[in-house]
Amino acid sequence: MKKCKAQRLLASLLAASMVLGLAACGNDSNSGTPSTDSSEATVGSEAGEPTGSEASEPTGSSEGEEPVANVYEGPDWAAIDAMDYDEKSDALYDFNLGEFNEYYQKAKAEIEDLDLRMAMMAISEAKLLESGVFQPVYGNGGNYAMSRIVPRSGSTVLWGLDEYKWYTYLVTNELLRSEDRTELVSIWGDSETADEWFTNAKAFLDEKGYTLNDTYNNEISYELVTWDVIATSMTSDSYFISCTYSGLLEYDALNQQQPALAESYEVSEDGLTYTFHIRPGVKWVDQQGREVGEVTADDWVASMQHVADNHDELGYLMSSTDGCGIKNYDAWINGEISDFSEVGVQAVDDYTLVYTLESPFPAFLTMMGYGCFAPLNRSFYKSQGGTFSAEGDEYTPGNYGTSPSNIAYCGPYLVTNYTELNVTSYAANPSYWNKDAVNTPNVNIYYNDGSDPLRSYNDAKANIAAGCGFNSSALVQAQQDIPEGETETYFDLYSYTTTNNGTTYCGWVNVGRATWANYNDASTGVSTQTDEDKARARQALNNQNFRLALAMAFDRGAFNAVQVGEDLKYASLRNSYTPGTFLTLQNEVTVDINGESKTFPAGTYYGEIEQAQLDADGVPITVWDPTADDGVGSGDGFDGWYNPENAVAYLDAAIAELAQVGVEISEEKPLNIDVPYGAFSESVTNSRQAYKQSLEKALGGKVIVNLVAFDDQTSYSYSYYRINNGNEANFDTAPGVSGWGPDYGDAQSYLDTIQPYGYMNKNIGLY
Repeated sequence: MKKCKAQRLLASLLAASMVLGLAACGNDSNSGTPSTDSSEATVGSEAGEPTGSEASEPTGSSEGEEPVANVYEGPDWAAIDAMDYDEKSDALYDFNLGEFNEYYQKAKAEIEDLDLRMAMMAISEAKLLESGVFQPVYGNGGNYAMSRIVPRSGSTVLWGLDEYKWYTYLVTNELLRSEDRTELVSIWGDSETADEWFTNAKAFLDEKGYTLNDTYNNEISYELVTWDVIATSMTSDSYFISCTYSGLLEYDALNQQQPALAESYEVSEDGLTYTFHIRPGVKWVDQQGREVGEVTADDWVASMQHVADNHDELGYLMSSTDGCGIKNYDAWINGEISDFSEVGVQAVDDYTLVYTLESPFPAFLTMMGYGCFAPLNRSFYKSQGGTFSAEGDEYTPGNYGTSPSNIAYCGPYLVTNYTELNVTSYAANPSYWNKDAVNTPNVNIYYNDGSDPLRSYNDAKANIAAGCGFNSSALVQAQQDIPEGETETYFDLYSYTTTNNGTTYCGWVNVGRATWANYNDASTGVSTQTDEDKARARQALNNQNFRLALAMAFDRGAFNAVQVGEDLKYASLRNSYTPGTFLTLQNEVTVDINGESKTFPAGTYYGEIEQAQLDADGVPITVWDPTADDGVGSGDGFDGWYNPENAVAYLDAAIAELAQVGVEISEEKPLNIDVPYGAFSESVTNSRQAYKQSLEKALGGKVIVNLVAFDDQTSYSYSYYRINNGNEANFDTAPGVSGWGPDYGDAQSYLDTIQPYGYMNKNIGLY
C-alpha cells in the first residue's frame, strides 16, 4: 500500500485556533486548515492512490499591523434554548451549514447551463464536506459475494426504484463461476438492446451447462412499515413494494429508459410541459388477481393528491425549492390555492396525462422510476377508506397500504404471502401488461436479522438463497469449503467483487441532540451521560474543527474490515456524498474557485471539480483519485479522510476554541460521545468497537466513545433510522448507518437532503 505526503502544518495552528464560528456571522466558514508536518498517512489501496496536494500557508496580517486575536464564541445557546424547534433548527443549521447552503442555492438556480450547474453543485458539496456534519463511509457494494443471479439482468441505474422490479432477472440453479460472470458482463457491454442481451446471455448459459430457475430467493434485513409506496421515503419499504406496480417509464437491463405504462410522450420546446400517452387496456387487480379497474391518466392525478397529503414523505420532490417544481404544487401545500385542478397534473382524457412545471427541470424524466410517480387507483383507494384533502375531505389513508391485500396491483408481481420478519412471497401477475418479459415468475424475500453471521452463506450454498455477500465469517468459511466434486474452494470458484451503486451510507454528527433514550420506548437506548457531559458534547459537536477531528480519526478501513475482511476493507469506501462518477461535463465549463477562474474540459467527472475546491480551501480530504479504476478515476475504493495526525491538529484547534466558551477537553477531562450499535449482530458490534478504538487512539484518549447497546434490530433502528425528525435522534455520532440513494439523475437529488428542512437533516438532529 502506497503512502503520500500529508499537508503541511499551518504555522499559526498552535499559536491560536482558527476563526470558524464568529458571532458576527453566525456560521462556520473556512479560513484555513490545520494539518500535519511532512508526515505520511495511508490514504489509498490497491484500487488506486490519490496523490494529495499541499495547502498554502495563510498570509497573516498586513505589514505593520498587529495580528488580530482569534475569538470563538460558538452558538448563542441562551437564545437558541429560548426558541421553538424549527427556529432552533434554523439557527443551528445556519451556524454549521450556512456557507454550504449559500453556495448550493446558487447552484440550484442555474438551470440553463447544465454543465455550469453540475460544477457549481460539486463546489457546494465540497463546502458541505468541509462542515464535518457528516462523513461518507461506504457505498452499497464493494464486498466479495457469490450468486446465481446473472449480472446485469436487471436495471443497474443509480437512481429510482427500478432495480427492485426483479422480473427480468435471470437466475440459475447453479452458482455462477467467476470467469463466467466476467464473460457475461462482456456480452452485456457488447449488446445494443436488452432483447439482444437476454438472447445472448441465455445462449451462453446454455452452452456452459447452466439451467434457469423460475424462482428468485433473497435474504435481507429490511423491516417493512407500510405497503403504500407513495407514503414512504424509505428503501426498506420501497424494496418490497416496487415490483407491485409499473411506472410511466422504466429502465431496462441496459439502463435505457423505455415506455412502460406510457406508450409515448412529448416535451414542449420550453421544457415546461410533459405529455404522456397512457397504454390502453392495462388492468388494476387486487391481491387475488381480480380486476378492480383500468389504468388511466387519473391514476397519476390521484397519486399526486396522495403525495400532497403525505407531503413530508415524498412531496419535497414536487416542490420548486426541493424538487422538480410541479406547477402550483407549493401554492397548494401552502394554502395559497384551494382548487387542486390548478396544480400541474391533469388527466386530459383517460389516456392523456400532462405534467406542467414551474420552470425547466432537466432531470424530470429520470424521476419516473421513483415512488412519487407511482400510479394510484382512486376507486380502490377509496374502497379501503382512503380520502383526499383535494376532494374536500379530511385526509386519512384508511386501511390502504396496511397489508398486501390493501393495495391494488398493476406491476409484474402479486404478493402471495407476507409473514412479518419472516418471509414475503410473490408470484407473476397474470394481468401484467409486459408479462412475456417476466423471466422469474416467483420471488421469496426472507428476513435475516444478522444474528447468525453464516446464515446467508449456508443458505446460498444450499440454494435456499440465490446468493450472498461474504462478511468476515463467511469469507473465512468460503476460503475453506470445497463443493462436492470440485477441487477448489467456493471462494476460488464463485467469488466476485460487487460494484458500488448510488447509495451512500454516512457517519452522522448530531448537532441538535434533544433525547438520550429512544423516543418510542424510553427504556431502550438509555444514555449514561451526565448533564455536564451533555452540555459539553453539545458545544463540541457544534464546532467544525472538532467534527473534522472525529472524521479524520475514523479508520473506515478497519471499520469495514470486520464486516467484509481485510482484503476488501477499502473496496466499498466512498469519499463524497454524491459519487464522484455520478455525472460528467458534456462541454467545457469555467467556474470561479476562491476568486480564480478555473476551466474544466468536457468529460470531467463531478468528483474532480469537488476535489479542486477542497484543495483550494486547503482542507486535507481526498474525494477523487484520477488513477483509480484503471486510470478512469474514482471517488471510491480508498480512504481519503483518515489521517490521525490531521485529526490531532483539528482537535488541538477545537480544544483552543472550546476553551474560550468554558469547555475543557483533555486526557484528564475527556469528552464523552454516545454511539448506538446492534449488540445482536457480531459484525455490527465488532465494527463499532473498531470505531471506538480508532477515535480513542487517534485522539489520545481525549474523546471517549460510549457504545450504547440495542438487543434487537427494531429498537436499534429507532435510534437513528425510524425517526421522524431530528428531535428523536438518539446518538451523538452514528457511523455508517443511515444512507441515501438518488431519486433521479442530478446531484440535486443528494444535496437537497441537506438543505434546510432536507430529509436527511434529521440525522444531524435538525428539522
